Amino acid sequence: MMTSQGTKTEQHTELPEDFLPEKTVEFQTIYPVAASERHGRARDLLALWFGANMTMLTVTTGGVMRGTFHLTPLTAIIAAIMGNLIGGLFMALHAAQGPHLGIPQMVQSRAQFGMIGAAPMTALIVIMFLGFSASNLVLGAQGLATMNGHMGGTPGMLIVAFLSLVPAVLGYRAIHGATRIASVLCGAAVLTCLVVALYHIPRTSAWWVSDGHDTVPGFLGAMSLAALWQIAYAPYVSDYSRYLPSSRAGERQAFHATYWGCVLGSFVAMLIGVVTGANVAAVLGRELGWLAAPILGVLSLGIIIANAMNLYCGALSSITVFQTLAPHRHFGRGWRVAISITLLLVATVLAVVMSDQFDKAYAGFLELLMAIMVPWSAINLVDYYLLRHGNYDLPSFFAADGGVYGRFNLRAMLSYLFGLVIQVPFLANELYMGPFAHAFGGADLSWVFGLALTGLVYAVAMRNTGKEKTTE
Repeated sequence: MMTSQGTKTEQHTELPEDFLPEKTVEFQTIYPVAASERHGRARDLLALWFGANMTMLTVTTGGVMRGTFHLTPLTAIIAAIMGNLIGGLFMALHAAQGPHLGIPQMVQSRAQFGMIGAAPMTALIVIMFLGFSASNLVLGAQGLATMNGHMGGTPGMLIVAFLSLVPAVLGYRAIHGATRIASVLCGAAVLTCLVVALYHIPRTSAWWVSDGHDTVPGFLGAMSLAALWQIAYAPYVSDYSRYLPSSRAGERQAFHATYWGCVLGSFVAMLIGVVTGANVAAVLGRELGWLAAPILGVLSLGIIIANAMNLYCGALSSITVFQTLAPHRHFGRGWRVAISITLLLVATVLAVVMSDQFDKAYAGFLELLMAIMVPWSAINLVDYYLLRHGNYDLPSFFAADGGVYGRFNLRAMLSYLFGLVIQVPFLANELYMGPFAHAFGGADLSWVFGLALTGLVYAVAMRNTGKEKTTE
């Protein structure tokens, strides 16, 4: 079958006899979703991404904007709005690829980097999922501790880990269903927190512009943090849109549903952190009173679902790496389940180790994430939208020799390396401040230059090869 854009979407991979739909555990992994298995509506993504951001991790990120960058509330709000709107644009462009190709995002990266060349990048994405999972376990345990002190620390992490595993193992449908519930329950909890937080702040306009110290570097830093929050979803937003029926209208709807669901969900949750400041959990616990335990407990439910999403996509990315090493082997649901359990065990160990220094570990993780994510996103988007216009040869994604895309694409790999290097002079963190960041007053604008310059370099490098490797 051919899509409206001419992409081959038939399943060329020979499947085992037991490769049949299941009502419980998802059978599909990284292979193209056949037209007969496509289902759902684009608006389902609105609830999914709104619910996925109704967590304490999102709220805490808003608190970092005030605590780390010392902005006044009004300026921090403006930075959060701008960062989410800008970063969400790049993120949602990845989501629109799902209905068209029907494969996980990191498999599609083989078209840019080659069959083997994409493996190191995919492995880095797995590390990203582990970092997010560990962070969710720490915050989930903190939320449970508000309900019962005995459920804090390691016991709480184990509870969150076990509950996260259930939807991760069940797969796509279960996660979609769970996030629909979370969008209602956790959304109500977040709105309650926001109302209570707003009620307890000083009722003067002066507070909004005086409680803090606004600087240009601080504003840009906070805006970058919000933009990075959105860009961090780029490697797996299409994993949750790949079952949608393929059509041009469906792709546009997937973009808008993902964009507005993720941007609105993120901003509403971050707004709580902006209003309460750095010590979000302590402030909310005090201001919510007797409601603190049930409200923060519900938000722990949101963390469980978000963690399940990280485990699910981490398993898909891991399978992508394994399939690179053994291209003739079929990696079915058994592999996905086993890998999900393994990733959860690793994330739990990381969470226990870093729990005492969570704030520092989380900040360092975000800085690393910015450096590795941005050039990959730029290359993928330029390749998909500007060079190949969505035309890809699906069988080549799973061919041992990489098919028309080959094992390595040296031009893409050098472009990615350039993207990493070009960010260094613009980096600004506790460990290093580049010369250009110093000239900008300490503002970290590495992601801006990383996106723009990496995309430009890749487009120039591939200008004579783009048409040679589209669908034949």
